[in-house]
Amino acid sequence: MLERLNKFEKYIYYVLIILLAFIILVSVVELVLLIAAGVLYDQSFRLDHHEILNVFGFFLLVLIGIELLDTIKAYIKKQEIHVEIIVLLAVIAVARKIILLDPYADMPLSDMTLWGLGFIVLCLAGAYYLIKKAGIST
Repeated sequence: MLERLNKFEKYIYYVLIILLAFIILVSVVELVLLIAAGVLYDQSFRLDHHEILNVFGFFLLVLIGIELLDTIKAYIKKQEIHVEIIVLLAVIAVARKIILLDPYADMPLSDMTLWGLGFIVLCLAGAYYLIKKAGIST
């Protein structure tokens, strides 16, 4: 019974890898089209503020997808979760959120939101430092 459950789990992981790879491929194509549309169709051959933020957002989203794919592959190969990869994934996700913050938005950010993001960054940096100091490698 347990062996069947493990096989089922592996099949689910393979399906997740295929779906995630497809999503990453579509995201990269959309990123290329976004850059091409912003640079080629504009007469000044440059991107404005919102287009650059949009490109950075897509770029970091693709990096998050690749890291997720790497995490699933590592789990399938060794049946262990690599904590360092998970922490780096969280750092990329928080960095994406911070980079995409628009200071010129209609609704300004509250102080508590900024303090919360700062606290998350400090916690993730501390976790990464402790993982590296403990010698846990990927």
